[in-house]
Amino acid sequence: MEIVVLGDEKEFNFLKNIGDSITWICTNTAEKFFSNKHAAAYFDLRANAAEDYSSIAKPVFTNSMIATLAENHHGSNIIRINAWPGFVEKDLWELAGVVSAEAIGVLEKLHKKYIVVPDEPGFVSARIIAMIINEAFFALDENVSSKNDIDIAMKLGTNYPYGPFEWCEKIGVQQVYQLLAKLSLTDRRFLPSAGIAAANKNK
Repeated sequence: MEIVVLGDEKEFNFLKNIGDSITWICTNTAEKFFSNKHAAAYFDLRANAAEDYSSIAKPVFTNSMIATLAENHHGSNIIRINAWPGFVEKDLWELAGVVSAEAIGVLEKLHKKYIVVPDEPGFVSARIIAMIINEAFFALDENVSSKNDIDIAMKLGTNYPYGPFEWCEKIGVQQVYQLLAKLSLTDRRFLPSAGIAAANKNK
C-alpha cells in the first residue's frame, strides 16, 4: 500500500515507522502531493490544510482543524483529522467525515483506532486543550503564578503529559490562538485571553 504525505520531515519520520507493508511517499509541496496518482490514501498534515482535493478519488486525511468539511465543500472521500503535534502519535484518532471501507482499511494498516466526531472546528480534544491553554494565560495575566509553576501544577494535579504552556509551545501558539478565535465567534467562552493574543502577535 502506498500512502502520500504532504507535511514536514518530523511528521513523516513518525508516520514511516508505523503500519504494515506501507510505502510512504513524503512530499513538501502540493504539486508533488497531487502528482502521485496511484496511492491508496493521502495525508495532508500541514496546519489548517484547505486544498481542493477533487482530483483525488481515494481517501484523503486532512489536518483541517478550523475549517469544516462543509465550509471547504469537500467530497465524501475527504476526512478531517486532528494532526496537531502530539495528537497524530495517539492510538485513537478523532475523525470528521464519512469513514469509508477504504479509509477503514488504511486505519487498520496503521493500527489506529478511531472515533467519528461532529464536523466542527477543533474536534473534541483540541477544543479542550485550547481552552485549558487559554485559562492558563488568564491565570498568568492575573499574576496567579508563573508559567513553570502552572505547568507543574497541572501535570501533578491532573496527570497531564504536558502543562498548558508546554502544550502551547508544542502545538504552536498561532494554531491555538486561531482555533480559539474561530470558536469564540459562536461561543464567548473561547474568547482568547490578552496574553495568548499578545503571544500570537509576537510570533
